[in-house]
Amino acid sequence: MAFMDKVKELGRKLTESGTIVEEIKKKASELDKKIVLCEGEDRRVVEAAAICVQEKIARIVLLGNAEQIRYANTDIDLTGVEIIDPATSPKLGEYAALLYELRKAKGMTEEQAKEQAKDATFFGALMLKSGDVDGLVSGACHSTANTLRPGLQIIKTAPGVTAVSSFNLIVAPITGNRYVPDGKIVFADCGLNPTYTAEGLADCAIATAKSAKEIAGLEPRVAMLSFSTKGSAKHDLVTLVQEATRIAKEKAPELKIEGELQFDAAIAPEVAKLKAPDSEVAGHANVFIFPDLQAGNIGYKIAERLGGFQAIGPICQGFAKPLNDLSRGCKAADIVCAVAITALQTR
Repeated sequence: MAFMDKVKELGRKLTESGTIVEEIKKKASELDKKIVLCEGEDRRVVEAAAICVQEKIARIVLLGNAEQIRYANTDIDLTGVEIIDPATSPKLGEYAALLYELRKAKGMTEEQAKEQAKDATFFGALMLKSGDVDGLVSGACHSTANTLRPGLQIIKTAPGVTAVSSFNLIVAPITGNRYVPDGKIVFADCGLNPTYTAEGLADCAIATAKSAKEIAGLEPRVAMLSFSTKGSAKHDLVTLVQEATRIAKEKAPELKIEGELQFDAAIAPEVAKLKAPDSEVAGHANVFIFPDLQAGNIGYKIAERLGGFQAIGPICQGFAKPLNDLSRGCKAADIVCAVAITALQTR
């Protein structure tokens, strides 16, 4: 299949995920951001880089050996894609010096910093830290740890945020779902942190509300989920969610946030009338904060497999600058979507 035919096919697949993804791509294209893709050795990443540039979703820096990338992908038009080899980049010394300054207190030597900076993901994170790109996407052929480690060591968390978290954009399979009138809701955390402190869960809720507004275009109504609604059960796990709700309201008083709520009380108006009649969120929530990773991961996969919903993500949040991890099973279309979302996170 010719490359442009593949572009059209990938575009068709993206369209199949609904107009929501198309809206995200359109918004991203208006920002003209520069995103670094760290895995030029992966054909899916190379295809995504070409598509992003041709569709003007973002400007792309692709990391890897330019000669090898072009030789392995002769059918892909890489016009407009900037290719940088970390090992031979004139900025390697500058980035190594930055890495040394950031990590010398942890025992890193200057020689170790120079070697580490040649790693594509670390090089990309140093580009992002230096302001030479606006966002980073990696993980198509490397582990989550390989992506998040440089993020945590170099980019670090945003001011006031105690923990990096993730969210999934959950897209309804059909219009007219009475519980999802906007056709989309947001779940967190479904893919990153196994456990949370109350403050960490509060930070996740605040970050997810921001993501829901900026990425999905929702006016966030945040439900802090539990197996209890408004004190109907007593347990340390319930207390954790109650405390997280209190902290989130204190940190972000402008947010519509309620907890603790069972899922049915959060999404179904008829249940909310019985269990939380005075709440402006209960029965109308569109952002759902699960109390831990087990619940979140199980919840979104139930929505996918039994409900037919599409889950986009997980998408990282809480870093000082946008950085996202891909699934190793991703397709080029997924990478294109991740680039668009990363561009939107720059706002």
